Amino acid sequence: MKHYDSIIVGAGPIGLACGLEAQEAGLSYLILEKGCLVNSLYHYPANMTFFSTSERLEIGDVPFVSNNAKPTRSEALEYYRRVALHRKLNIQLFEAVEHIYPQEEQYVVQTNKAQYTATHIVIATGFYDIPFNMNVTGENLPKVTHYYQEPHFYAMQKVLVVGANNSAVDAALETWRKGAEVTMVIRGEGIGHRVKYWAKPDIENRIAEGSIKAFFQSEVAAIRLYEVDIQTPEGIVTIPNDYVIAMTGYQPNLAFLEKIGVQLSPDAQRKPQYDESTQETNLKNMYLAGVICGGMNTHSLFIENSRIHAKKIMAKIKSIS
Repeated sequence: MKHYDSIIVGAGPIGLACGLEAQEAGLSYLILEKGCLVNSLYHYPANMTFFSTSERLEIGDVPFVSNNAKPTRSEALEYYRRVALHRKLNIQLFEAVEHIYPQEEQYVVQTNKAQYTATHIVIATGFYDIPFNMNVTGENLPKVTHYYQEPHFYAMQKVLVVGANNSAVDAALETWRKGAEVTMVIRGEGIGHRVKYWAKPDIENRIAEGSIKAFFQSEVAAIRLYEVDIQTPEGIVTIPNDYVIAMTGYQPNLAFLEKIGVQLSPDAQRKPQYDESTQETNLKNMYLAGVICGGMNTHSLFIENSRIHAKKIMAKIKSIS
């Protein structure tokens, strides 16, 4: 088995930042990723624009130049790919970590392809891989997706969009503009307050004028091949439907953290236990980086405010190596 000073689980922006810091510190490292490079960003909607500026998405002091103040998904993919290639980061893609367990003074990392050992482990797995299910009849039909890519596919179709935050608003507006008949199902009383400032008035105006139908304080009750039942305050409403885009949010893989021994808070937030000065968990030489640190509170950490995790972690590892 090959041994490394640190193994980094996850090749998202923060995992890459950890690799850059390890490289700068002269530490041996390996980044393991179960999907493609920056897998979560790859699965973002094709036309997505970030809320952050390009400068706040930079890692490893590598400049991120975009055409506009707010970079797009395609620009971000290009940037992180160029960083990984130019800096020759040691990354193994499409290799899923299945288990991590201690062995003497190190950790054994078991993947679907190989086994490695490392003195230090950094978990930077994000939160985009496990969608929140609606738990309704018909959710497993092929017409239902929790990941929206691009609008052309939905042209001239009856589309139901579930949710009221950025991804739901983007899906509703884009598919409507490509000729879909769009209905939104929203659990709350209005569009989410975190929706991008340029999209919020747009969707609210489309709803107000009737171009996009919206059911507020409502939930999907059942999905069938050609129709959907919606539970509204006035009772069940059944509408014809071709496709359901369920933008219900995503959650981190906290079960994996529990499996390897990281302690979580007993409340609903299930925040992992770690020292904020070093990012070290209750397990010696096991660190967390990025949005995974927030547990179920996935809106507290982003690329721009968790890049510092990489520096803290590698500074700690360097100091004891």
